[in-house]
Amino acid sequence: MMKRTWWIGFSLWLLLLGRQQPAQARPAQQAIDWRFGVIESYTAPRAANNLGVSWTRVRFQWAETQPDGPDSWKPRISDEQIDGEVAAGREVVGLLIGIPDWARGDDKLPTGLYLPHDDPDNTWAVFVREMVERYDGRINHWIIWNEPDIDDPAAPGHTWDGSIEDFIQLLRVAYLVAKESNPDAVIHLPAFTYFWNPDYIGDFFDALIAEPDAAANGYFFDVATAHLYFQPTTIYDVIRILYDEMAARGLPWRPVWLVETNAPPIDDEAWPVENWTLSVTMTEQAAFIPQAMAAALAAGAERMAVYKLLDLRSDRAANPEPFGLLRMQGTRRPAFETYIHTIRYMAGAIRAERERWDEVGQIRIDQAGRTTTVLFARLPGEMFTAVIPATAPSALWVDMWGRSRVIEAEGGEFRVELPGALCTQSIGDY
Repeated sequence: MMKRTWWIGFSLWLLLLGRQQPAQARPAQQAIDWRFGVIESYTAPRAANNLGVSWTRVRFQWAETQPDGPDSWKPRISDEQIDGEVAAGREVVGLLIGIPDWARGDDKLPTGLYLPHDDPDNTWAVFVREMVERYDGRINHWIIWNEPDIDDPAAPGHTWDGSIEDFIQLLRVAYLVAKESNPDAVIHLPAFTYFWNPDYIGDFFDALIAEPDAAANGYFFDVATAHLYFQPTTIYDVIRILYDEMAARGLPWRPVWLVETNAPPIDDEAWPVENWTLSVTMTEQAAFIPQAMAAALAAGAERMAVYKLLDLRSDRAANPEPFGLLRMQGTRRPAFETYIHTIRYMAGAIRAERERWDEVGQIRIDQAGRTTTVLFARLPGEMFTAVIPATAPSALWVDMWGRSRVIEAEGGEFRVELPGALCTQSIGDY
């Protein structure tokens, strides 16, 4: 049974001072830590600079990029925008997904998918080669598809009509083409939802290792990917599941990236939500950001990103809730501010460990010269106490809004009182 939890509480950080003082704010346009990203930073690059994020994801929908045939070219992002991201120091990760009508066969797969990867009649192979060669040196990371485990055509987010074996062929072709076109290419598995079908990950890896040419070709991927929302517990557990499922089958170690996370709010007057998934306030969304990032670090995620930076008009049709850290007009939701502080104080993590997970969440992050302990209440109530062994006589206490003060250790420990979680909806069995 999954550990029960209220998913959003009140967050603060406790910095145990060591050989150096806490990091000072960095100037804009300089990434603070390579791990932290935001999706579609090109839509508001100055805001992305202020966040200090180091990477982003750009979606290339095949049907949008080549709507009229293999000779057409209409990507949603311009070369100038990509160049701007690279110039700002952000690594761009491309997402390849979708099938245009002209390339869709009667089986709903790309025409010629099972032809050799160098066959010009393999339409998917031709598209992947065009993408990888066109952006060589600017985009080296490529995510192949998105959430193929959603198998109900009527479900939101459904993108794949084939079997697991069909998807492995799609992945095989993309891997072989990309590595041939750009030896520095890094291929990511698609993100799995996990909750749509918890068995899918294991079934996928079982089918993958059964392919006779998989081992000789790196099992057709370099990075595993996750999309996890709303619950820090879920983030920690599912990232660990991905690592465990790979290890149990003897697959070579591959890093896991948390490419999408968030807890979209329903109480913003700029985007009224009638049909919400879970009841989340903007304050809860803000508190979720540091909790999610700390949980991901503790689970071993190599990189993490918030979906997404800016609400777009097109998002209205896709999502009932607003996911942006910025509203359509560019104003900041509270989560934007907490993400700035999250990156600032969690930067430079060497290792992270989840130390306590009952009524209090407590995650220790070891950094050069200091330790940062992330603390938050996981249950409603008046007050909870966290006790942290002192590794220095004083520490810097910082809340989720960046307000700070120095506190002193007493009897070899710091005792911190945490307000109860401000949760408007419980899930699980609490």
